[in-house]
Amino acid sequence: MTTSSLDTPVAVLNQTPVDAEYLKWAAARRRRMWRRRILPALGIGGLLALWWAVITIFEVKPFIAPSPWAVVETLYAKRAVLLDNLIPTALEAAGGFLLGNLAAIIIATIFVHNKTLQDIFFPVVLMFNAIPLVAKAPVLVLIMGNGMEPKITIAALVCFFPTLVNMVRGLESVNPQAMELMRVLSASKMEIFFRLRLLNALPYLFSALRIAASMSVIGAVVGEWVGATVGIGAMILQATFNFDSPLLYAAIVMSATLSGLFFLLVTVAERLIIRWHPEDASH
Repeated sequence: MTTSSLDTPVAVLNQTPVDAEYLKWAAARRRRMWRRRILPALGIGGLLALWWAVITIFEVKPFIAPSPWAVVETLYAKRAVLLDNLIPTALEAAGGFLLGNLAAIIIATIFVHNKTLQDIFFPVVLMFNAIPLVAKAPVLVLIMGNGMEPKITIAALVCFFPTLVNMVRGLESVNPQAMELMRVLSASKMEIFFRLRLLNALPYLFSALRIAASMSVIGAVVGEWVGATVGIGAMILQATFNFDSPLLYAAIVMSATLSGLFFLLVTVAERLIIRWHPEDASH
């Protein structure tokens, strides 16, 4: 009885600062999570309110800019048509995302292991990326036709360059001391790549993938502008020519939703693959 009564206060005293620090960290983390949820909702709500106010105060004609409620009604009334056109755009964007990023990762790996090839071809890639997308799209349509192939290729080209630049940077920005340690341990190039370079490049890669997730949808839509009869891009053109602004805005909302969904999927994949979080490490 005497021993336990003496030991218990010591244990409580030893654990109290730790528990208090943990509770403080947990409370701060919960505040950050709610902040990330509430502030974007407030921003979207404020934007919709401003949109509605401008339409009402300035009496904007419906064929120029519809009210948010008119867009919502169009989304519901023409949901079947919108979904039918969203599916090919989603397939084109997803195909371009996978193809462009896979090619970028492979070429970045080659560049890191062969500086001569990097010095030769990286300026070529940079120059090709400088060509406007609307100029490359017609050429690809002429070469590949009006099928899904040119749209997937355009989406892949949009995704390719950001991922290539970030991947090369991530593979090269390895801690010199860690690299020297791997060489002292007689690690092969394959072991250095998978156990050091690739792990170091993952945050850089996912930063590029988040950008590519949204850009792939833009590439698919631009490809559909050049030559397509179905898809969100074709629907945007048809609505513009017909002065059907509610349908135009509804199609834009659908493409933005698709971009947001792709972005969310990449973010979830990043949290599953990369277990550490820099923001949590500082607390």
